[in-house]
Amino acid sequence: MFTRRQSLTAAAALPLATALPARAEAPMLGPAASDIRRFTLGDFEVTTLLSASVRRDDVRGIFGTNVDDDTFNAVSARNVLDPGAGTFFFTPTIVNTGAELVLFDTGLSPEAITGALARAGYTPEQVDTVVLTHMHGDHIGGMATDGTPTFPNAGYVTASTEYDFWAGAENGGFEANVRPFAERFRFIEDGEDVVTGLTAMAAHGHTPGHTVYHIESNGQRVLLFADLANHPVWSLANPDWHVRFDNDAEAAAISRRRVLDMIAADRIPAIGYHMPFPAIGYVAAEGDGFRWFPESGQLRG
Repeated sequence: MFTRRQSLTAAAALPLATALPARAEAPMLGPAASDIRRFTLGDFEVTTLLSASVRRDDVRGIFGTNVDDDTFNAVSARNVLDPGAGTFFFTPTIVNTGAELVLFDTGLSPEAITGALARAGYTPEQVDTVVLTHMHGDHIGGMATDGTPTFPNAGYVTASTEYDFWAGAENGGFEANVRPFAERFRFIEDGEDVVTGLTAMAAHGHTPGHTVYHIESNGQRVLLFADLANHPVWSLANPDWHVRFDNDAEAAAISRRRVLDMIAADRIPAIGYHMPFPAIGYVAAEGDGFRWFPESGQLRG
């Protein structure tokens, strides 16, 4: 009988020809990540949908436009970030109340949002209400194709100040995707409900009528903050940094601090349209700013 040592010695002495052949035929498949996250919130189901992600090489010209390069580079290095490039995430959210299916924002294009909905198990025809947190192109881009609505059975909700601003701005995206459906719009103000449990909170600055939403069912809450903060470090952690996309940078910074203070104090989960997918996390006060903690199993689902 071979001892263990003798067996290992004999195996080592076998000719290479008897070794298993290498398997190099499997193709490279490219990067991959989950693009659907669903959880329960009381009687509601909430689903975040990664409709797109875009790599950009000009982040220094987007974030911290009111701070010097040394400050921006130091913050980036401390957070293991490339100060020259970053990835933008675009994450519409579905809330199923049990009675209505409500979609918050529509992504960059009809193809992107319908594909994301399909992966989550929904069809555009099932959407009862589309809520536009604001009317930048990456939020209204999925509303229509050549005048045909993506969501044929839906009504639309947005802040009146937001609609009025873009209606007078000679904006091509608004003219193609929003104005043709003007008769379907219902306008909402601070403190009003889209439906019971989905309450508007004015957070102006990013755009004149930018609105975030408090979502609550059976005492469980989440705050959908849209574009209040566009990055976990270059925006949320540094709320006074100006962002190129903000219509009124000072007003945006005031809104950012006010809403983030509330989220941090109440310790409720939050959803940010441009936060790294699944775009869900918690906020804590830290120093003169805030810290983003990605959700890691606290939510059921």
